[in-house]
Amino acid sequence: MNNLSFGDETFGYYETIAGGAGAGPTWHGRSGVHTHMTNTRITDPEILERRYPVMLREFSLRKGSGGHGRWHGGDGVVRDIEFRKPMQVSILSERRATRPYGMAGGGDGAKGQNLIIMPGGHTISLGGKASIAVEAGTRFRLLSPGGGAYGAASEDGA
Repeated sequence: MNNLSFGDETFGYYETIAGGAGAGPTWHGRSGVHTHMTNTRITDPEILERRYPVMLREFSLRKGSGGHGRWHGGDGVVRDIEFRKPMQVSILSERRATRPYGMAGGGDGAKGQNLIIMPGGHTISLGGKASIAVEAGTRFRLLSPGGGAYGAASEDGA
């Protein structure tokens, strides 16, 4: 679960951000998907930037964040947003302290991270749940967790 909101007294924005799904006994986990959350879709970058005072710096798969095993866990995503005016930013997320576990000998997925990058480059690591006032030029960088793998890697010849 990765829930991000930002805004000020004139607007508010809320989105859910995908992660990596865990693998199972006969399938690889999916990358960059919502798990256990339905009827959600992220806003298109062009609409996000047109309607809100933000710039989407990066939105990509977080390569290698899924666990390794016979059936690999899915990769999470990287979402990096720059704020063009002062506002309040809040994050509600899981799997920041504990890695998504693998099963039946499969490797764990990578933990998620929530970072604030100040205009001068100083980086603050937020926990899984935080709310912070930011100035213009500040970036929020979310690295969502990867899914856990299923089965030992040796089972697939690796």
